[in-house]
Amino acid sequence: MLPLSAAAPELGAALLQAAITGALAALAALLFEQSRKPWFAWWAGAWLLYLLRLGAIISFVLSGDRLWLYWHQVATGWVALGLLWAALVFSRPRRWRPAYLLAALFPLAWSYVAIYRLDNFLLAAGPAVLFLSAATLWTGWVFLRYQREVRSGAAALLAAAFFLWGLHHLDYPFLRARGAWVPWGYYLDVLFELAVGAGTVLLVVEDLRRAVQALSGLSGDLVRGSRERDLIDAILARPLTLPAVRGTALFLSDAGRFVRGAGACAAWAGREPAGESAAALAAAIERGRPRLDVSWPALRTDFGAGAGAAVLPVFHGDGAAGALVLVADARDPFSALDERFLVALGQQVGIALENADLYARLEARTVELARLSARMVEQHEEERRRLSRELHDETAQVFSAVKMELGLLRDGLPEAPAERLDRALELVDTGIRSIRSVVNDLRPSLLDDLGLLPALRSLVTDFGERSGLRVELDAPPALPPLSKDAELALFRALQEALANVVRHADARSVDVDLVIEPRALQLAVRDDGRGLAEGRAEAAEREGHMGLAGMRERIAALGGSVRVGRGSAGGSGGARLEVRLPLAGGVA
Repeated sequence: MLPLSAAAPELGAALLQAAITGALAALAALLFEQSRKPWFAWWAGAWLLYLLRLGAIISFVLSGDRLWLYWHQVATGWVALGLLWAALVFSRPRRWRPAYLLAALFPLAWSYVAIYRLDNFLLAAGPAVLFLSAATLWTGWVFLRYQREVRSGAAALLAAAFFLWGLHHLDYPFLRARGAWVPWGYYLDVLFELAVGAGTVLLVVEDLRRAVQALSGLSGDLVRGSRERDLIDAILARPLTLPAVRGTALFLSDAGRFVRGAGACAAWAGREPAGESAAALAAAIERGRPRLDVSWPALRTDFGAGAGAAVLPVFHGDGAAGALVLVADARDPFSALDERFLVALGQQVGIALENADLYARLEARTVELARLSARMVEQHEEERRRLSRELHDETAQVFSAVKMELGLLRDGLPEAPAERLDRALELVDTGIRSIRSVVNDLRPSLLDDLGLLPALRSLVTDFGERSGLRVELDAPPALPPLSKDAELALFRALQEALANVVRHADARSVDVDLVIEPRALQLAVRDDGRGLAEGRAEAAEREGHMGLAGMRERIAALGGSVRVGRGSAGGSGGARLEVRLPLAGGVA
């Protein structure tokens, strides 16, 4: 037992180290409480053992009882083993083996021999110091190897701290025996503990930063993705940016197999899991909870003994519909993230896949509706063509025959009845002109006989004569080749636009421009009427007013677009309708 005055420096240093050690234990326990990761629990246990070690040495200094020195030696060995095991579990998935118990029994046995059976200090302390130093250096090597795998600055700090701490243990038999390094040996231990604590915190921050970056990128991919195949590719590719992740695969319960793989798991597509892999997937899906540090024979065969996997359930509706599997060389890639976050990630992936499925069905329905609409337009044109042909070939011919008969009768009648027949002939002429006008509206013969440009010029001229408005057409001398459907769609668009001017615009003049652009043909109709009030252009398009719905269906079926806006550049006066149709190899 040392006098209190002689023991004071060592007691003060030991109490300072005990406070630092207790703080490290509390930090590790807090990290374990938040993330439920086993290595944080092992670190907390190791630092608590270190705290008991310091309590034993303080009791020995105060009492001089060798029992406390014995437990100090035992706790020292266990601390080294605890730190080493925590580092091993952190680096790679580990399972406890009975053989490890021999290493745990060594401090108990050798401390008894050293304290109670040997009188030579160097001989008694040598094996224990070598054991302690070897365990500490091995811990540093574990973190150095991990640093090489994931390029972690925090792991490099931890490796340096444990390497230097392991070398510091070797001076114990020489300096302690001479009474040196008191209290400086404690201060060095405190310095190494602070370095280990800082490295642990930085490791967590580093993991969080990397994981959040990858998951934020994945979230962006899920938001931007629409097609199911592209979305699954994004889901599988993004986690490959996480440290040590070598491959990802998506398993769906309905399919009973992996539907897609990426990275080193690309060959898993179409594979049906069996044995331990099937059990791990089924457990994660059934419980709806992530399974981390999973290892099964297929992983060891394909990726080596150190490979592990994280299985994240993918949710659909009320339960899990599959799982996202991440295979890594190191420990699970979500080391610093808690289970609630991973469950939310699985829910997000499931919602994204569900949205992609809904989008695919909506897209298929849209294609069906577009096909139906095109068919209806085609049938509508066929009906107009039939009616036009019947009116031209039958009704108009009947009126012409009636006119001829009435003309023959008139030649043989006196003047009074002849005047009445002249009136009847005028009515027949009016009927014939009306039928020809209807026939021309139903199916313009000029469009079939001469082409689009003459038909448009004739339409503009006839409209000006009938409406009394000034109508000007500005068009190039020739147009690029267009399909029959495109020519008819442009003709109908101009026909409907001019009709709208008469019905709604209260205009005095209309300008029609036909412009050939590098990749599209543009038809613009602009009037000087009362125009559209603020917001009415969008409402007219949205509500399908002024025949825009049918016009848009025709143009959209050809890959074009229809826009309605205010006439002048300043946003006031008149209205403007713009139709764009893509030329060959272009997009409107």
